[in-house]
Amino acid sequence: MAEKDELGRRGEQVAAEWLRGNGYTLIDRNWRCPSGELDLVLRHGTTLVFAEVKTRSSLTFGHPFEAITSRKAARLRRLAAAWCREREPGAVAVRIDAIAVTDAWSDRPVVEHLTGIA
Repeated sequence: MAEKDELGRRGEQVAAEWLRGNGYTLIDRNWRCPSGELDLVLRHGTTLVFAEVKTRSSLTFGHPFEAITSRKAARLRRLAAAWCREREPGAVAVRIDAIAVTDAWSDRPVVEHLTGIA
């Protein structure tokens, strides 16, 4: 497995644990369809949350949130709709969030959470 892939998986694990510690329930992880992949699907109260996780080993080449372009946000909306059609067609409250993880391999990774990005 490539180092980049390992870092991404570690970031998703850190994000999932951080979200669980903040009252979210993990429903699905790395859901795939022909159009792409959703990193984390969670429930927070009555809201379904689709979380895009971006992980960087440092901020040397920019902040992880900078990788979420308007095109990526549009794709996340389409993927969330596809997930809802397949898994929970009656979903009413849906939100797309972004999670940035830096220093993922340390004892204290840095996690930042933006709600409602798309």
